[in-house]
Amino acid sequence: MNTYKALDDCASWPAIAGTQPASLKTLLTEAAIRKRRMSAGGGLEYCYAAMDLADDTLALLYDAAAELDLLGQYRSLAGGAVMNQGEKRMVLHHLLRGEPAGPVVKDGRDYHAFYEKERARFSAFARAVREGKLRGSTGKPFSRVVQIGIGGSDLGPRALYLALEQWARERKLLTLRASFISNVDPDDANGVLADLDPESTLFILVSKSGTTQETLANEALVLARLSSVPGLKSSAHMVAVTSETSPLANNPSYLDSFYIDDFIGGRYSATSAVGGVILSLCLGPEAFAGILEGAAEADVLALSAEPGKNAALTDALIGVFQRNVLLRPSTAVLPYSQALSRFPAHLQQLDMESNGKQLRRDGKALRMASGPVVFGEPGTNGQHSFFQLLHQGSDPLPLQFIAFRKNQTGFDPAFEGSTARRKLNANLAAQIVAFALGKDDADPNKRFPGGRPSTLLVADELDPRSLGALLAHYENKVMFQGFCWNLNSFDQEGVQLGKVLTKQVLADGGPKDPALSAMASLLGAL
Repeated sequence: MNTYKALDDCASWPAIAGTQPASLKTLLTEAAIRKRRMSAGGGLEYCYAAMDLADDTLALLYDAAAELDLLGQYRSLAGGAVMNQGEKRMVLHHLLRGEPAGPVVKDGRDYHAFYEKERARFSAFARAVREGKLRGSTGKPFSRVVQIGIGGSDLGPRALYLALEQWARERKLLTLRASFISNVDPDDANGVLADLDPESTLFILVSKSGTTQETLANEALVLARLSSVPGLKSSAHMVAVTSETSPLANNPSYLDSFYIDDFIGGRYSATSAVGGVILSLCLGPEAFAGILEGAAEADVLALSAEPGKNAALTDALIGVFQRNVLLRPSTAVLPYSQALSRFPAHLQQLDMESNGKQLRRDGKALRMASGPVVFGEPGTNGQHSFFQLLHQGSDPLPLQFIAFRKNQTGFDPAFEGSTARRKLNANLAAQIVAFALGKDDADPNKRFPGGRPSTLLVADELDPRSLGALLAHYENKVMFQGFCWNLNSFDQEGVQLGKVLTKQVLADGGPKDPALSAMASLLGAL
C-alpha cells in the first residue's frame, strides 16, 4: 500500500483553498510578461503573465508540491517503479526518448535499449521505403501510408503528422503522405480508401494487444478491398505495431512487426513505434529523432527543483489552482497554428483519460474535483465561433494558448500593410489582453468583464524539436496533476465497460438486459 497524499492533505492546503483570484488588471504588466516566463525545452517558452494568481499563492503551491514530493514521484516513475497500480505496471514512456532518472533494467531487459533497438529497426525500414528499395507487391514504390488504429494509436500520431506535414513539404522531406483510419464506422475507412491507389499504399496496423475490435474490423475491411486488386499480395502492403506477445507479432500476414510493450500507455505512445513508424516513413527518421530530442529536453526540465525553471510543474500547479480553488471545470487549448488542428483532440484523451477518475491510489474517494474537460480549436477560427462564450459567458474558463513567431512555409505576401503571420499573432496578443483586461462600455451589451486567465506556450517555429517539447510538456503536466490528486493516471477502466456491453449486443442471442436490447434494436444493431 502506498503512502502518497493528495493536495488537500497538505499543510498549505487551507491557505491555498482560501485564496481568491488575483486581479489581472493589476497583474498583467510589461514587467510581469518579462518575469513570469521560463524555458519549456525545445525552444519553447512558457508564460503565465495573464494568469490570475499572485506570486505568494504560487509559492504556497510549490510548498505543496514539495510536501507531495511530486519530483520524487516523477523520478520513481521514470526510474521503473510500478506507478500504474491498477494494472501493476511500470510507466515508461519517458524512456522512449531518454533516461531522465537513469537506466531501467528489469528481468534482464534494458528498456531504453529495447526501445532504441525498435527505433533503429523502423528507421531502417522507413529509409528503405523512402528510397524506393522496398516496394509494393506489384512493383510500384509506396507513396501513401495509412495508419489503422484507434484512441492513442490514432490521436497522437495524427496530431504530430499534421503538425509537421507542411514543415516537411516545404523542405522536400514529405516522401509519403499519411492518412488515418480510426472509427469503426465504415464510412471512415471507405472515405480514405476511395482516395488512394492500393498498389502504392502501405498500411500500418496498430494494436498493442492485437485484439482491438474496431481496429481489427477496419483491417478486415481494408483486406477485403485489397483482395479485389489483381496481383496484389496484401502481406506486402501491411506492417504491424504491437506487443511481442500479441497475435500480430511475427505473423506472416504482415511485411514486418515493430514492438512496444505494456509499459507504454496508448495516450503516451506517440514517441514509440506507434507514432514513430508512420512519422519516420512520411517525414523521415531524422525528423522523428528531432521530436524525441525536444521531448527529452522537456523531460529533463520537468525534474528541475528550482520552481522558476520547471514549466511543466508550474503549469500543472496553476491548473490545479484553477480546478480546485477557483472551481473552474473546463479549460480550452487554443493553438494559433493550423498545423496543430488535431492537437487539442490528442490532449482531450491525454488529460481526460488520465485524470478523469474518482478514486485515489489508496482506494478512497477523492475529496476534490479531478481533471477538467478539455476542448479547443485553432485560432483565429475559434475567435469566430466559441470565443463569444469565453469573453462574455457567465463562467470564466482558463485558456491555454500556443503560438509560433514564424511560418512553416515561405509564401506570405503582405496585405493591407502586414503579412498573414503578423495578423495572426496580432490577433493572439489582442485576445490575451482582451480576455485579461476586458472593456468597460456605456452599452452593457458591449461590456467585457475581463478577468479571463490564460497561459502561453510560444516558440520561434513549429518544427520537430519544438513539437516534441510541446508534447512532453503536456504529458508531464498531466502526470504532475494526477500526483496532486493522488490518482493513478495510467489506467483507463472507463473505456472497458462499453466494450463489455458491445460484446453482449454482438453475441449470438443478443443481450439479456432489456434496456440494452431495446437500445440496440432501435439502432439496428441486433
